[in-house]
Amino acid sequence: MHTSAQLSGPPVPEVLPFNPTFAPLFRLASYPYVPVQQIYLLRHGQTDFNVQGIVQGSGVNSDLNARGRRQAELFWERYKDVPFNRIYTSRLKRTQQSVQHFLDLGIPHESTTALNEISWGTREGTRITPEEDAEYAQVLAEWLLGNDDARLPGGESPRQVADRQRAFIELYESRPKDEIVLVCMHGRAMRVLLCQLLGYPLRCMDGFEHHNLGLYKLHYNGSRYTVRNFLDVSHLAEPTVTAEI
Repeated sequence: MHTSAQLSGPPVPEVLPFNPTFAPLFRLASYPYVPVQQIYLLRHGQTDFNVQGIVQGSGVNSDLNARGRRQAELFWERYKDVPFNRIYTSRLKRTQQSVQHFLDLGIPHESTTALNEISWGTREGTRITPEEDAEYAQVLAEWLLGNDDARLPGGESPRQVADRQRAFIELYESRPKDEIVLVCMHGRAMRVLLCQLLGYPLRCMDGFEHHNLGLYKLHYNGSRYTVRNFLDVSHLAEPTVTAEI
């Protein structure tokens, strides 16, 4: 799915007849330029655990599999000419492997636990699905109802994830000269981050779908974030080869 959406914005003003009385005001008004920062927000590439339905969270530090490495290659081919000022990743190697081609260019890079995946506690490294695990299904249901403190045993709640992400948000917003940044993180944590940036309650996080090496592109004007691309996966399409006749 690849669509462009702006999830927030000012109301469109009603068009009024021109009144010459106010013409001098419009001529004298000055509108300062507001720079727009761009965030390329990625989920990491595929791992074998993703294929097997095993939750990784923050406690399973897995590598990309062959498909995940190919996804990273395809993303690089599409976006290698974007002049990223900085790259942020979690501390987990699957995020760094997903953007390794960009890191090899020497772009400034910071890894932070603020971007780590939610901890699934004692369930990490095991296969759990809502259909097979009643406790897991109950936690997901609690999140949809707005219980931001619900969590699996030994794991994190969405509120705890949001709390640790604020350090990253503050750091990013303190660097207005970083016009274009690349952020690679994890599915559930990315949903929490998008809710925070766009001003949605955490119970809405499942509205932000994710895909291995899927891209959200956001703009930030110093006071508000808007989504420019919603889960863009077009770069993952394999190039077609046209046979010469």
